[in-house]
Amino acid sequence: MFKINFYYLWFIIMLILSLMCFLLSLYVGYNGVVYVIEYNLYSFNSLTFCYLLFFDWVSLSFVSVVFFISSMVLLYSMQYMGWMSYSSIRFLFLVLLFVFSMFLMIMSPSLISILLGWDGLGLVSYCLVIYYGSMKSYLAGLITCLINRLGDVGLLISVCWMISHGSWHFIFYSDYYSELIILLIIISCFTSSAQIPFSCWLPAAMAAPTPVSSLVHSSTLVTAGVYLLIRFYKYFIYMHYVIFVSMMTMLLASICALFEYDLKKIIALSTLSQLGLMMTSLFIGFVELSYFHLITHAMFKSLLFLCSGILIFYMNDNQDIRLMGSVCVNLPLTTACFNISSLSLCGIPFLSGFYSKDLIIEMSLYSNINFFVFVIFYFSLGLTAGYSLRLFYYTMIYMINYNSFYLVSDDFDYMKFSVFLLTIFSIVIGSSFIWLMNFDLLFLLFPLYLKLLTLFFVLLGMWVSFESFFFYYMFNIKFYLFNSLMWFMYSHSFYLYFMFYYFSVNSGVKVLSWGEYYGGMGLSYYLMKLSNFIQFYFSSSFKMFLLMFIFWLMILI
Repeated sequence: MFKINFYYLWFIIMLILSLMCFLLSLYVGYNGVVYVIEYNLYSFNSLTFCYLLFFDWVSLSFVSVVFFISSMVLLYSMQYMGWMSYSSIRFLFLVLLFVFSMFLMIMSPSLISILLGWDGLGLVSYCLVIYYGSMKSYLAGLITCLINRLGDVGLLISVCWMISHGSWHFIFYSDYYSELIILLIIISCFTSSAQIPFSCWLPAAMAAPTPVSSLVHSSTLVTAGVYLLIRFYKYFIYMHYVIFVSMMTMLLASICALFEYDLKKIIALSTLSQLGLMMTSLFIGFVELSYFHLITHAMFKSLLFLCSGILIFYMNDNQDIRLMGSVCVNLPLTTACFNISSLSLCGIPFLSGFYSKDLIIEMSLYSNINFFVFVIFYFSLGLTAGYSLRLFYYTMIYMINYNSFYLVSDDFDYMKFSVFLLTIFSIVIGSSFIWLMNFDLLFLLFPLYLKLLTLFFVLLGMWVSFESFFFYYMFNIKFYLFNSLMWFMYSHSFYLYFMFYYFSVNSGVKVLSWGEYYGGMGLSYYLMKLSNFIQFYFSSSFKMFLLMFIFWLMILI
């Protein structure tokens, strides 16, 4: 019997689709045209409900990147998850469902179909996070799903609000929308992009398999909020007060990554830090640069996740960086790719992360930001280099801590092939994208000390991080707990929930619960009591049964 390897098949399909979308984005971008495909589903008076696909250079280039990373993740998963079992085929189709939902969300300028793709992203990501079926996975999936559902509330209210405008195609309206609608959209995007106070789901979602983390939590689900705000950009140009939330997210994630020992959680917190950078640059007004950083970040962050997956794969599912050490001895190719993506994250010159991060930070000096934003920008840049060097130290330089009987080899297989391809793109996509999309036409003139300040802070962050290895509990233990538990964000959410629950029960139980006691629940309660009594009555001794039989017989007579 001929068996099709679905992983191979979908890898080739995704790669071809990625190439087609990329060439189409170049054609559309250079000719300055936009293609709109509209299908009218329903119309009633002035309200029309139609499905719309919007092909411009932004959506096509982003879809091209998503398809490319998906193809690499599928090839990687063929070895990482296996490809002959039923569960691995289920995993494959869940990933494909996720990519399809992302496609719907990216290509649509209508809030209804964006909501369709948004819900698909939330539900399928829940299925992927709970894939391993442990209690930790269930709890992580629950917090992921519930916080993403909070974002749906804002989108649903916006959808209902926009009925009065006659259409949900927000991209064709310019000045009609109320500021409150835009604020609802921003809050919805903050839940998906894990900004404060919705940050705690992103490190928790690392309970998912590593290919899922690479696809979902680096380039698709978390960037969906940023992408939607890029689409809505021209409406919130005056809403500068939201910038401080994004800056605090950037700072929070960078500091927490310095106190974390779980390999995947450190990379998740670095994703959170970069999302804060994208949001901050977006609210300052650099929409193209924010999009550019979104593209480059998707490439090198998915590579970082896939390399960490290989380390976990060979370390017998160990994710603690203290139990690794000197893996470069046995895995030279993987660690080379890992370090390239880590350096790209730091913004080392001439790697892809440098072109987007450096341009954002230097352009921010030309905008009307205050000194506080300036300091946070550069401080977060130093912290990024700090936790990257810390990761490098524990995995590459530290003494060997893993067991000697692990079978660790670096043969060139499917996992290494996908990682190698992503490494090449992580190096070249920054310079090629800035050239193809004409972002390099900016001429920025700075004094020498400002020009070198970026590089100085990267080196300063690395030095401070190196010095921190020799700290031996200089602070109170509560300081370490405060930073490793995301500034107690889990606890805050629990206390808020408990407070609301306590007040609602105390005030509402007397008013709202009478129907439970006198309605169906009370009836079922007494029926169950009666049933238990009859069961107990019939299971008693034969003498009692006979006595009651005579008693009822006398009553009947």
